Amino acid sequence: MARIAGVDLPQNKQVWIGLTYIHGIGRTRSRRILAAAGVPDTTKVRDLSEDEAQRIRKIIQDEGRVEGDLRKEIAQNIKRLMEIGSYRGVRHRRGLPVRGQRSNTNARTRKGPRKGTVATKKKITKK
Repeated sequence: MARIAGVDLPQNKQVWIGLTYIHGIGRTRSRRILAAAGVPDTTKVRDLSEDEAQRIRKIIQDEGRVEGDLRKEIAQNIKRLMEIGSYRGVRHRRGLPVRGQRSNTNARTRKGPRKGTVATKKKITKK
């Protein structure tokens, strides 16, 4: 069981894809880490030796900013934008798209499900 940076890597995947399960590591950074550690990309996670896993851990630790630290830093950056009242901060606070996308139509991921219009029935008056 390969556990790197507090994340259990999937056993049946190749190492370079498995490393992308760690927040802050994408495909390019994953390949760079494996090249520095001297581990072939196509090795399956279950076939990693303890020595190879330890070298990967050390490189990730030296590069820094993955998982919890990265999430904390991003949250602080967003909080700072909201506190100073910048446009981006206001968009974060309202839950709207931040980077200039249109919001008249679309933007359902940020805005959530549509709030349907509630049709009210008129009461029938007796004559």
